[in-house]
Amino acid sequence: MSAQLDQILSYLDKEGVTEIMIGMGQPASLRRRGQLIKITNTPVTRKQLDILLQGTTIAAFIPDKDGATPRSDIMVSGRMIRVIVTRRGDDIILRVEKSPPGATVTPAPAPLQVRFGNTGAVPSMPAPSSSVTQPIDLEIDPTDLPRRARTASKAITNRSRGMSKPPDSRTKTPTRAPPESRTRSRTKVPKLTPPMGIELELQIDELPQRPRVNDVLTRAAPRAVTFAQILALAIERGATDLHIASGRVASIRVLGQLLPIDDGPPRTHAEAEALMLPLLDAAQKTRLFDVGYVDLAIAAPTGGRLRTNISRAAGGLKGTFRIARSTPATLDELGLPKELAKVVNHHQGLVVIAGPSGHGKTTTLSALVDLVNAARPHHIITVEDPIEIVYPRKAAVVSQREVGPHTQSFAAALKGSLREDPDVIVIGELRDRVTVEIALTAAETGHLVIATMSTPSAAKTIDRLVDMFPPDDQSQVRASIAGALRAIVSQRLLPRADGQGVVAAIELVTGVLALANMIRDDKLFQLPSLLQRGKAFGMIRLDDTLVELVRIGRITADTAIAASENKREIATTLRGGGTQAIPKIADEAVNPGKTSRIASFFGGKKADK
Repeated sequence: MSAQLDQILSYLDKEGVTEIMIGMGQPASLRRRGQLIKITNTPVTRKQLDILLQGTTIAAFIPDKDGATPRSDIMVSGRMIRVIVTRRGDDIILRVEKSPPGATVTPAPAPLQVRFGNTGAVPSMPAPSSSVTQPIDLEIDPTDLPRRARTASKAITNRSRGMSKPPDSRTKTPTRAPPESRTRSRTKVPKLTPPMGIELELQIDELPQRPRVNDVLTRAAPRAVTFAQILALAIERGATDLHIASGRVASIRVLGQLLPIDDGPPRTHAEAEALMLPLLDAAQKTRLFDVGYVDLAIAAPTGGRLRTNISRAAGGLKGTFRIARSTPATLDELGLPKELAKVVNHHQGLVVIAGPSGHGKTTTLSALVDLVNAARPHHIITVEDPIEIVYPRKAAVVSQREVGPHTQSFAAALKGSLREDPDVIVIGELRDRVTVEIALTAAETGHLVIATMSTPSAAKTIDRLVDMFPPDDQSQVRASIAGALRAIVSQRLLPRADGQGVVAAIELVTGVLALANMIRDDKLFQLPSLLQRGKAFGMIRLDDTLVELVRIGRITADTAIAASENKREIATTLRGGGTQAIPKIADEAVNPGKTSRIASFFGGKKADK
């Protein structure tokens, strides 16, 4: 057993410490008198976790599929501890508690055994002192960083780190297994080179049904280009989506435009199948050939997850891969107004993130959810199809459920979630009447519900919610929406003026009494008038956002006019009277020399006169 693990476990001897949590992608922490305290400064990587558990019986309790093991009492270095190991994809979370007096050792499960190769040393950690409030510095090895595949099926290298050649697996000196374990009959698995740069030699009694994602993403296709190489090139070029299709070259979407990723010949049907079919397990392949399509999420070798759709088309297979962030972004990183942070301050009600498909709704949703995750000790339940962004462990308890592997449908998951003591319920998308009905019920019964919807504006969002119900029920639905709605954030992504990315233009409608009356009385045609005078209630008009983005040089006037619903009005404002003649934003006659309210949101300054 590593000395570092012994040091971490010794924190259980400190007064008031009841639990230690070690999870990938988050700092190791302990619970002391009900509070979580970090004991490492940096998130724990898979390599560090593997080395910490090397030579212990804890490794035998890691499940080979998603789920959690029951509480197990084991002996580690003369110390009786109770462990619970949870697996979510490739992420592993270890919880360690003190074993109660009289506990007996739980027999270790036999199926999965892992032999570790020459992985190097664990970053040093000091022995615990009497205080547990000082985090430990974990020195991150460069080999832990994501790497890019450069050979057909072997090593993955990171060009930004300047590595000239992949590691030579022939120089690896694997640790010999104990004699009693070598006598077992095992199935030999080919050596893998995972993205974090660890070389493992796996020996298991029974192969899992689903292929390992790291194996899939580094497996060679018939051509000399792997899926990992194509994906790394797409990320390097700033793509949001990757398209692979039979009979066509691979394409990427950059700034809204679909562009070829290379100059090679179109991929044949066999080559496209070799790239995409290994991503599916047996059940997903059956669905693909029976139904014609399959939706799933896979872990990218460079970090993050890919929202994937693979379908059958006239020419063969077609795959679309949405490249999601590996961690939630902040509002500042996304360039969004700080006013948006107020929409999650409600203890109950409905908040909808709206916008066209592919315009960053999921990213904005994750930023808002992470604000709650970081600030409040709440129970957050998410229902997604599929899970795109994995939330790190912070102040809240986040339970992420995926339609398919974890639940049959959004409606089934939402019905169950009401019995799981949630504070916040996050819905990936409001798709049908049943989902909307349960979301409104949850919002009216003391829960904060945050959801997305593919609608172009706030008014269209409300109309869509109502239109999902039969005409006889719409009057009651309007009353429910009027009482439950707290905010609608409508956004769309626009190309920057410098061509170096996109910027979000937002419209914010808050659930004030005047809006509730409009919804209840079916008078949404008055919403533009409410937005005009609603700045005192924290509302933001889309046109005001567009004008301010032009003022601070983020977008061009032509882009703003094309995105506006009142093209003549905004064209007159931008081109006729000039930006200095915009009383709704500038107020220069009243407050000379001060920046506008919208400008302060985006960190911009007034244009020089």
